[in-house]
Amino acid sequence: MSKMKVLLFAVREVASMMNKYRLMSPGPTPIPPEVSAAGALPIIHHRTPEFGEVFTRVNENLKRVFLTENDIFTYAASGTGAFEGAIQNLFSPGDGVLVVNNGNFGGRWVKMARAFGLEVTELEYEWGEKADNDEVAEALAGDSGIKAAICVLSETSTGTVNDIQGFARATAEVVTIVDAVSGLGACTLRTDEWGVDVVVAGSQKALMTPPGLGFVSVSERAMRMHEESRMPRYYFDWTAARKAYEKDPAQTAWTPAVSLIIQLDIALQQLIEEGVENVFGRHVLLGRASRAGIKGMGLELFGPDEDLNSAVTAAWVPEGIDGKQLVRMIFREHGIQVAGGQGEMAGRIFRIGHCGYFDAFDIIATIAATELALEALDYPVELGKGVGAAQRVFSRSGVRA
Repeated sequence: MSKMKVLLFAVREVASMMNKYRLMSPGPTPIPPEVSAAGALPIIHHRTPEFGEVFTRVNENLKRVFLTENDIFTYAASGTGAFEGAIQNLFSPGDGVLVVNNGNFGGRWVKMARAFGLEVTELEYEWGEKADNDEVAEALAGDSGIKAAICVLSETSTGTVNDIQGFARATAEVVTIVDAVSGLGACTLRTDEWGVDVVVAGSQKALMTPPGLGFVSVSERAMRMHEESRMPRYYFDWTAARKAYEKDPAQTAWTPAVSLIIQLDIALQQLIEEGVENVFGRHVLLGRASRAGIKGMGLELFGPDEDLNSAVTAAWVPEGIDGKQLVRMIFREHGIQVAGGQGEMAGRIFRIGHCGYFDAFDIIATIAATELALEALDYPVELGKGVGAAQRVFSRSGVRA
């Protein structure tokens, strides 16, 4: 049986038990019904004024979410495609780059940079530990050959959010690149105010859109570095993208993912209507309640207990419990899909995503399901304690989430 058939069978099995399916992974994340419905609209031609109107509005609203006046280029690709494009557009073979690695996605940047022949200065930290921006500044001061520095905003594999404002200060003399795939729209990121040159993101997390779109915002300083780059590129070429954007109506250089962009248009309008600062506040509250629920049921958080961690909550699997079985049971018995650990943390931690289309009852239901699954696995959990702790966060906040 194919993996897809197995997944569909599992979802149908959950539905047959009258459990509502809740996607609580760090990505892909749930999408609003209006966004789903937009995906069923008839395809329109991408070289028409009608699509140009949509695409222009998407570009302007992306800037409002990125908090930037810089160009933002959209590609039919995952976030990783946009990452690769950033390396192709900024560097020449042999260039020096500093990469912060404190999780699976920081590690991916290290591998990708090396694959393109860059000289990588890797600052490696334990998974769950935040980057030390003083060490970042020291590393840059000690090597004048480093042209750019890369850091992940929200490290999805651990739930840890790095201090990007401090990182941007530490890297002010070089081009600053931030991976904001799970952080954009969930964690505060003030691109222009903080002086971040390049921000890379994807559609499938806090932007509440299906997977398949990659984005990159590019400062004028980054564009000047791009003009000197000798790395081979074609599809992801920023010069080609900028020329297409300057046409009337604005276009992509190559065939866009028309339906996904139409869905993104609806999702962005919802985010703008909520208000970007309110979106940040909602995610802080969701993260606070999720962490309270984890601690309330007697589990230990993985990573810092702080409001920066507003996109993903990670927790250690209790000793004696099979982490993979716990994740399966939460899904099979209660219809809630959380995520296990990645890489070296597989089976050791589990992760609750809350970046995007989530509210208070998604968190409360997930904490309740986790308590029930732990009890079924003979772990001594007091039912309702974690749920109550999460509820009190929402009750005391006076804010609807």
